[in-house]
Amino acid sequence: MDQQNSLFTLANGLRVAYLRKPGNVAYCGLTINAGSRDDGNLFGLAHFVEHTIFKGTKKRKAWHILNRMERIGGELNAYTTKEETLIYSVFPSGNMSRAVELISDLVCGSIFPEKELEKEKDVVIEEIQSYRDTPSEAIFDDFEDLIFAGSPLGHNILGDESTLESISSKHCMDYIKNLYVPENMVLFAVDSIPAEKFQKLAEQHFNHMNHPLTRPARKQIVPVKRFDIVKDFETHQRHTIIGTQTFGMHDADKYSLLLLNNILGGPGMNSTLNISIREKRGYAYTVESSVTLLPDCGLFTIYFGSDERHAAKCIKLAEQELTGIAEHGLSQNALNAAKKQYTGQLIVSSENPESKALSLGKEILYYNKILTIEEIVKQINAVTNEDIRRMGQMLYEGRSILTFK
Repeated sequence: MDQQNSLFTLANGLRVAYLRKPGNVAYCGLTINAGSRDDGNLFGLAHFVEHTIFKGTKKRKAWHILNRMERIGGELNAYTTKEETLIYSVFPSGNMSRAVELISDLVCGSIFPEKELEKEKDVVIEEIQSYRDTPSEAIFDDFEDLIFAGSPLGHNILGDESTLESISSKHCMDYIKNLYVPENMVLFAVDSIPAEKFQKLAEQHFNHMNHPLTRPARKQIVPVKRFDIVKDFETHQRHTIIGTQTFGMHDADKYSLLLLNNILGGPGMNSTLNISIREKRGYAYTVESSVTLLPDCGLFTIYFGSDERHAAKCIKLAEQELTGIAEHGLSQNALNAAKKQYTGQLIVSSENPESKALSLGKEILYYNKILTIEEIVKQINAVTNEDIRRMGQMLYEGRSILTFK
């Protein structure tokens, strides 16, 4: 049986993406366009809802929710980002109806019992404190707070202790009523059953949803003045981020930026920053770059942790990599090699079954189509040296710096 993609929309506007493929493991979930940027004044609300949506529905207690998939060897998972929330299950094939019914019960029937919420607040506060005790993670929160100043995107996804304590069951109920609605979600699944059978399950368990989307207009992202800030964090190492705001996921230069990011600090040990800072000089153990693209904006960062003696040298070396690209780009041979490496990495990762399943929902949510690996490779191969040079110039000219010492 070949893999077959099916896309359809329920009568209430819920988009559904289904991939039929042979295998013994199935996936089903919801991608909801609701993340921490929708918290309002209750920082951490989106993440807290994601935590507590498993704590009880009108017909199930918390233990029954978790046991529903675990008793057949499956898992129930969720996570929150700035932009979206994912709720999904991984389970042995032959149990799709169980998964669809349970996920429907969670988003349509959760009651957020106050007693369970109070216990979960302690769990999330511990998570926040653990995060703040890890400078290599905390610095990203602080940098985003600066680079997206005045925007909800700057706030920590986990929230903070003071706002967390004020979140009630009603806040959680209102949040899902307003945002967990058909036009704001995508139901996705991967299994070996016929698409028609999955469509009937989707209609049976989700067609009754009819709440309209109620969301205040998202605040427009504004540029910030460049900064170079050093904060006392009482760390053994210096932790540094160099970064800037970028365009969003729908920009024509998207793949040029993603390719340059992979060249500079991608997962390969042969990334230019890793060679320059770690391999040649031994100034840092970890050095990496990353790009996060949202519908209306993005973020590029370079991160490294180094001994205090080498921090300024690392910053200088990173800036030299950016200026070199901004002024000269790459040789044609280097550009071709970078494309080959990046497309190869993407081809390998595209075969990861869980990653493939989760990407279904996000692609329909943001692009309203499934992006094939062939399309993506074609876009990357079309990137020119001038495209790379322009991206390097944008990153260098817009860079800000935050250091923890």
